[in-house]
Amino acid sequence: MAVGTMISLGLYFLVMLGIGWYSFKESDTSVEGYMLGGRKLGPAVTALSAGASDMSGWMLMGLPGAMYVAGISAMWIAVGLTIGAFANYILVAPRLRVYTEIANNAITLPDYFENRFADNSRMLRVIASVVIVIFFTLYTSSGVVAGGKLFESSFNLSYELGLYVTAGVVVAYTLIGGFMAVSMTDFVQGCIMFLSLILVPIVVIMNLGGLSDANAIITDINPNLFALFTDASTNTALSTIGIISLLAWGLGYFGQPHIIVRFMAIRSVKDVPVARRIGMSWMIMSIIGALFTGLYGMAYVSQQDGVSIDPETIFIYLSQLLFHPLIGGFLLAAILAAIMSTISSQLLVTSSSLTSDFYQVFLRKDASEKELVIAGRISVIVVAAVAIALAYDRDSTILSLVSNAWAGFGAAFGPLVIFSLFDRHMTRAAAFAGMITGAVTVLLWIYLPITIGGQSLSAWMYEIVPGFILSSIAIVVVSKLTQPRESVKQTFEKFEDALHHQQKVI
Repeated sequence: MAVGTMISLGLYFLVMLGIGWYSFKESDTSVEGYMLGGRKLGPAVTALSAGASDMSGWMLMGLPGAMYVAGISAMWIAVGLTIGAFANYILVAPRLRVYTEIANNAITLPDYFENRFADNSRMLRVIASVVIVIFFTLYTSSGVVAGGKLFESSFNLSYELGLYVTAGVVVAYTLIGGFMAVSMTDFVQGCIMFLSLILVPIVVIMNLGGLSDANAIITDINPNLFALFTDASTNTALSTIGIISLLAWGLGYFGQPHIIVRFMAIRSVKDVPVARRIGMSWMIMSIIGALFTGLYGMAYVSQQDGVSIDPETIFIYLSQLLFHPLIGGFLLAAILAAIMSTISSQLLVTSSSLTSDFYQVFLRKDASEKELVIAGRISVIVVAAVAIALAYDRDSTILSLVSNAWAGFGAAFGPLVIFSLFDRHMTRAAAFAGMITGAVTVLLWIYLPITIGGQSLSAWMYEIVPGFILSSIAIVVVSKLTQPRESVKQTFEKFEDALHHQQKVI
């Protein structure tokens, strides 16, 4: 590995650790301070933190790889995600910020569900927490695997060393600074990702002789690479179901705990529109950069004799070939930034759930603020250790499970979050029904040995579609058959009053 690359990466790690220490010194010592940053996030940090923790390695590896293989038909998933992210800012962000504070100052999603529906049995919290802990532990492990493989393939270091370096740095700043550190590092990481995804495609296009020459090369390779409704990898037309499945990825945003927790932590509802503008601008420009990296990167590789690469490594390939080692190190840091931003967010959400939804509820009801913060930090270490242990098995089914986690969270929590924020007549029984129906539908859709046209159910239609629809139906039907408690009605009225009071800034 070139000395310049090592210097760039070393500086990157030092900056991340420095932010963690700064956040530790500036944050208050309460559990709300550790888990939600004291609800003091500004709009810029909120927006880029949500975006960076959302996109992960998908933005710099997955999406360019899909574009490399399938052409611009791969952009349907990007369109769906963009629409979903925008709707999340409009529908969920302002209401969730107000309601979680009204609902006994809820600091986790399970905490909010319990308080919203006055669930004295605490089963709603427990089920939601179990879903979060299981899926996010696996999700975290996949990020650690990605870090290990990046170190192995790019730096010629051992896979195991890559696991410990990736997880170690993330655990260090998450452990020290909590939510504030995670959010601030996400902000820096989001800036690095943004600059990288603008820089790489511009340099590639310039090396191809300009946009016209680059487009001519792509057309010569396969005209279907510019066909929006044709998969260039197979030269077959996309079906309506296929397009719906790709667009449906956007539905997942409403139920992702590591994303919507940012809305709970934003400083004020009046900051939501600013955060939305910043977040959506960042997302659209970054997605365009990722798409261009894959498409024009493919054109560049086609001009290199005898070169064959893994499509998902096109960003790494271009970073190492076209840039000075110092810049190349910065670009590789962008991939680490994407991986680390998601790992840190998932670690903290899982830690928050273990601390607030298990430790405090079932083990130490009278625990002090200091004790809960310590429990949260211990939880970060435990979850990270389990994730590293799972990551040692490269051939495990973790990655296949994680590929379905977006659908699982989206179907189990998405309709529940939306209806809980808009439907005053929604009941506790409906919340149970919606969450369980969504999760079970996704699992059955993935694993039932049923085929349609020779395809598995999951290959025929993305599982979030039936999961989201059936969960929504379950919530509506059960709400019609049951009655909300009087205290639930009163809490919702209090929420509506608070929201109405802030309408002018929403």
